[in-house]
Amino acid sequence: MAILFFSLRGVPADEIEDVRQLLADNAIEFYETSAGTWGTSLAAIWLYHAEDLPAANELFDRYQTQRALTQRAHYQALKSSGAAVGFWRHNLARPLRFVGLSIAIALVAFVSLKWLFELGL
Repeated sequence: MAILFFSLRGVPADEIEDVRQLLADNAIEFYETSAGTWGTSLAAIWLYHAEDLPAANELFDRYQTQRALTQRAHYQALKSSGAAVGFWRHNLARPLRFVGLSIAIALVAFVSLKWLFELGL
């Protein structure tokens, strides 16, 4: 019976490729399912044999630890060089979208609070 090993929803393409390579390099048989045309299926990597799961989890844990360290170092390098995009710089790139979403949030909050106080709560 196939065992779910790694869900691919929201995972960057380079990490997916690394996980595929990790499993292939260690002779762990796996297959992959896609999310389908409408994105409603489970995109995942599955193991063919349940007995491969402990070894695959150990390899994956080591990989994730190393990836976390390299991604943090990459972010710190971007941050120190000033290339990291923060909240304000991100929103200044698209000011109309930012203003529109801010107005929509304020409107929803106003209507919610108005109804709440009208009910006397």
